[in-house]
Amino acid sequence: MAMIFIGGSRDIDVLPDPVIERISAIVAHEHGVLIGDAPGADAEVQGLLAGYGYEHVGVFHAGKEPRHNLGDWAAYRIPPPDGAQGFAVHAGTDREMARRADYGLMIWDGASPGTFLNVLRLVLIASPCVVYDTMRSRVTTTCSVAEWRAMFERADADVAREVIARMTAEERKAVAA
Repeated sequence: MAMIFIGGSRDIDVLPDPVIERISAIVAHEHGVLIGDAPGADAEVQGLLAGYGYEHVGVFHAGKEPRHNLGDWAAYRIPPPDGAQGFAVHAGTDREMARRADYGLMIWDGASPGTFLNVLRLVLIASPCVVYDTMRSRVTTTCSVAEWRAMFERADADVAREVIARMTAEERKAVAA
């Protein structure tokens, strides 16, 4: 069973049909799903998987309890570093899901730096990532840092700045290499 990290932007409140089709294929092949507990794409995907009655799901969260666990699946708490605030509270859960994943499926709104970084985290460990870009209604597969850099060069300047600000030193070094 392959493990697939599914994530996306918090501003996504409707899953596009191509994403639903891919998730249906994941369910049909009985792959494991690693997903966060955030509102938006995470909650929408959880709702779809719960509607299927799908069992092979792990929910990763930073708080004492998951914000969303719509299928009452196994929950994995990844405590944030002491003093973490904002995005940093949940970045550890994303890193852990990427570390455990064989593949990724990211639903990106063209603006979410966290989703964009998750693509990088996956390709850094040689896990291909399918990216559905809702702004462009386009599906691509990113398999290498070079392909991620090409996406990065097309990103909005504000998004690029935020991505760089959120990167770890190791992630910056890997992208620069």
